[in-house]
Amino acid sequence: MRFVISALFLFVVAAAYDPLDPNGNLTIKWDIVSWTPDGYVAVVTMNNFQMYRHIMSPGWTLGWTWAKKEVIWSMNGAQTTEQGDCSKFKGNVPHCCKKIPTVVDLLPGVPYNQQYSNCCKGGVLPAWGIDPQSAVSAFQISVGMAGTSNKTVKLPKNFTLLGPGPGYTCGPAKVVPSTTFLTQDRRRKTQALMTWNVTCTYSQFLARKNPSCCVSFSSFYNETITPCPTCACGCQNKNSCVKSGSKVLKRAGVNTPRKDNTPLLQCTHHMCPVRVHWHVKVNYKEYWRVKVSIINFNYRMNYTLWSLAVQHPNLNDVTQVFSFDYKPLVPYESINDTGMFYGMKFYNDLLMEAGPFGNVQSEVLLRKDKDTFTLKQGWAFPRKVYFNGDECMLPPPDTYPFLPNSAPHQQLFSGLAAIAAMVSLLVTVW
Repeated sequence: MRFVISALFLFVVAAAYDPLDPNGNLTIKWDIVSWTPDGYVAVVTMNNFQMYRHIMSPGWTLGWTWAKKEVIWSMNGAQTTEQGDCSKFKGNVPHCCKKIPTVVDLLPGVPYNQQYSNCCKGGVLPAWGIDPQSAVSAFQISVGMAGTSNKTVKLPKNFTLLGPGPGYTCGPAKVVPSTTFLTQDRRRKTQALMTWNVTCTYSQFLARKNPSCCVSFSSFYNETITPCPTCACGCQNKNSCVKSGSKVLKRAGVNTPRKDNTPLLQCTHHMCPVRVHWHVKVNYKEYWRVKVSIINFNYRMNYTLWSLAVQHPNLNDVTQVFSFDYKPLVPYESINDTGMFYGMKFYNDLLMEAGPFGNVQSEVLLRKDKDTFTLKQGWAFPRKVYFNGDECMLPPPDTYPFLPNSAPHQQLFSGLAAIAAMVSLLVTVW
């Protein structure tokens, strides 16, 4: 029994490890900047240090359990979803009296006196590898009925993070060296009175039991298209999918995203919200060209941010990417076989919901390495594909488009007969 439990624990931990982004995490930092008569004022900063995994709309939700009987007097840049029972307070009423508060970001356009730096983005947090300047969210919180010194403050416990659905696991809060701040004129340094960090990591295994995307293949040298595997993302909801052009899609609010990210899928054989198509388009003497398409089948999701991470040995020599932005991913310095594609701002960074405009595509030109390049045995197709940080299901290797390497015997015989007849004709003419 002990062995089974240990094996299960190891499996869950391993599932949280991303080999293409081994150091990726989301770090929550609490900086106490001043003491109050019954507690403190802190700045809470969230940094998304993941290379290609965004926190999408409707955004992050942060929760924790207070160690004592703390209350939140006020907040700037965020708010709790519930106030709780504050009936024992006379006069000033706290912002939140719950033992386990739930905090969300404010929406853009809130009054200036409610804002804080790096706040009010609706909880959307881009990936560090794509937009490091925007990969941060912060808010200010005034805590009462807490300690008023480093020795009496008790750290919150049991941190939870939804981004926006499940998948993140947060470790315990740990006291770290106090953060140092620079004044606006950059001539003076100030220091937080106390700082603690919380690190959260993502696991696709915890987020969902089925994949959220699949991959299909095609090539110029074979008419066969290798589709996504049937039920690649699970078929348990096939009865609730929507056919293209259905009257259901005209109902008001049908396209509104749900907080739990529940999709409204277009009926397909694979039942995936997203399909990635990799097409080997042209083979030149020194280069070869690939067309990459991303198709959205979810009527409830506009991907305001998206990323596509691909592992392929020839990504070490990308010559040009035409309609996407591209950045190499080198998690291990000695291996350069992974790249990240993402949308160009104000052009195709928005992957619209299912329908005629629910796709983005680009072509990629790669230089050949004469020692490794081949079109045989599926070499031209990717080894792994991640969409928005989740690994997509690939087709079985034996279904990949194959390279014709021999002609049928009948065709070969006919060809030889035709050549013999032509030679005979030429001999007769001469």
